[in-house]
Amino acid sequence: MKNMLDALRRRFMAAGDKNDAEMPLTIKNYILMIVGFVVIVLGMALMCGGASDGPNDFNYDMFSWRRITLAPLLIVGGFVFEIYALLKKF
Repeated sequence: MKNMLDALRRRFMAAGDKNDAEMPLTIKNYILMIVGFVVIVLGMALMCGGASDGPNDFNYDMFSWRRITLAPLLIVGGFVFEIYALLKKF
């Protein structure tokens, strides 16, 4: 696991383009934005579900910790990370 993280870190630091100095956003910013987008989509996916079987049945799974706490935290964290990815200057 540590080797995989080190390999990802090296590939991220090595990412570059000859036009990076002229562009407001570099390839690293775009990589970070994709990571933030994946976190937001993961939070949306965790929020799905909890429907009842019929109109007269009530399903308490709708109020699970995953849907009420974890998913919104991931979504907000993803948006905060997106702002960081946009403002970070490499």
